[in-house]
Amino acid sequence: MENTENSNTITTDIKLTSKQNFFQFFKFTLFSISAGIIQILSFTILNLIFENFFAGASWLTSEYGLAYFVALVLSVLWNFTINRKFTFKSATNVPIAMLKVFLYYCVFTPLSIWWGVALERLGWNDYLILLPTMVINMVTEFLYCRLVVYRHSINTAINKKNQDSEVVK
Repeated sequence: MENTENSNTITTDIKLTSKQNFFQFFKFTLFSISAGIIQILSFTILNLIFENFFAGASWLTSEYGLAYFVALVLSVLWNFTINRKFTFKSATNVPIAMLKVFLYYCVFTPLSIWWGVALERLGWNDYLILLPTMVINMVTEFLYCRLVVYRHSINTAINKKNQDSEVVK
């Protein structure tokens, strides 16, 4: 394990066991379910509100598109915060990690709005669009966070905490 510390960031190249990887994905899934509940509830409320105001509007302001976008933002904020702390246990620089997640969503969000609105216009039920989209989001975001965002900083919050407590002694 190699540690490098610079400007409030500890990076570590560690290998997780298969069991640790599975448990990490399991925790990510549980926290993503909580984010999914936030997304479904906010989507439902917003969809009910927006369907009367934006019927037949452009792709972003379609009933599905706008409600989905706002609900996605709310769930991403929750998911990022909780997974950074409890799943990946990362002490990495928060603004940099947020920027990396933002870049993922710069690709995922327009694509998922595009296919969601296209499927809505074909007559698909909003929830038959939303649920598979949420599963695709969860799997691809886990892979992106694991392999890109937190690749070199998994469990560094634990190491930093241990280092800080050793300094106090």
